[in-house]
Amino acid sequence: MFELMGARRFAPLFWCQFLSAFNDNFVRQMLALLILFQFGGGDAGAKIQLAVALFVLPSIPLSPIGGEIADAHDKAAIARKLKFAEIFVQAIAALGFVLSSLPLLYLALFGLGCIAALFGPIKYGILPDHLRKDELVSGNALVEGATFAAIICGLVFGGYAAEHGRSAASVVLQLGLVALACYATSRWIPATQVGAPGLRINYNPFTATRDILRELRANDRQWVGCLAVSWFWMVGALTLSLAPVIIKARIGGGIDVETAVNLLFAIGVAAGSLLAAQLSHGRIRLGWAPYMLLVMGALGIDLGLATHAMAPAQAEIGLRDFFTSFVGVKIALEILIYSGAAGLFVVPIFSAVQAWSSVDRRARVIGANNTLNSVFMVVGSLATSILLKATGVDESTALACLGGLNLLAAIYVWRRLPRS
Repeated sequence: MFELMGARRFAPLFWCQFLSAFNDNFVRQMLALLILFQFGGGDAGAKIQLAVALFVLPSIPLSPIGGEIADAHDKAAIARKLKFAEIFVQAIAALGFVLSSLPLLYLALFGLGCIAALFGPIKYGILPDHLRKDELVSGNALVEGATFAAIICGLVFGGYAAEHGRSAASVVLQLGLVALACYATSRWIPATQVGAPGLRINYNPFTATRDILRELRANDRQWVGCLAVSWFWMVGALTLSLAPVIIKARIGGGIDVETAVNLLFAIGVAAGSLLAAQLSHGRIRLGWAPYMLLVMGALGIDLGLATHAMAPAQAEIGLRDFFTSFVGVKIALEILIYSGAAGLFVVPIFSAVQAWSSVDRRARVIGANNTLNSVFMVVGSLATSILLKATGVDESTALACLGGLNLLAAIYVWRRLPRS
């Protein structure tokens, strides 16, 4: 697996997507904390939700178009153009930080969301072009693990820039260096064959989304595989939004504890992804997928019920107190195992979706999958918000309910997904 990290056919794409994910989350976290502590006022929550929507929503209409563009052209060439455009979007973000301009930062975040939506079908669609079938699980494991590591690094450094970045020049320099490094790595990605040379690109986002989802639905195993991948992203997003609130309210965890919990989640997904590659031995094995959902379901229910039974925290605690308490160690281990099971679940399934896609429509299938991912995350977030506000249910109970849904999802995956 690690031989791929030194291979020209994989390493440039790996670092390009790592820097892209870092860049996106750096700007998102910096903007979120600036809203909380500088721009917020009484409607900070609404402003942060708007920021999240501006980044996520472009993926729904643009991912299918990005898939068509990738299938109709050399994917490496399109990647270079997108990363070159990202330099100018970073310049807008830097200007927004210097001028403390919320509209400019919103504009930059929307631009990054658009580029991410168009780049998604490329970064996953290009893997089968350069990797053998027996390398797909390893390649996806490395990309998946690195993506979560980049997300956490972006959150940490973005938060540090917002809190300690008193020098505007240092933040501007950092934004510029990341954008240039991302573009430089994209130039080393090897060229690919054109999957569908005669494809006419439909730039209407509504009909393009409708058509690609209709095509995806016609292939049952691809459809079920994409639903399973989208379930992973929804569950991950909801867990990462519920867990910090639970830990703060029930344990009293401070910012350092919250950061450590996020880091444990990223480490778990990365470790599970790499373990999936080691266990596969070059084959795409799907048999253990429903059992991983059972593990996630059981742990989610236990975490939710156990923290619901605790009294509200009376004081804030730090890292040392958290990791020297029985409750803290138990929560940390359960989160680590939970996220590891999630990594083991998603990597083989996504590899199968790639392998099941023909060369001439692979990027469009990935684009359709990314659209489903965004729809699942948006719908899941809205449903959870309504549950919390309309029924008075607390976050611990919501996490337990999510665990129960994982048990039901395990039954669906066991019945519908092929074993290999």
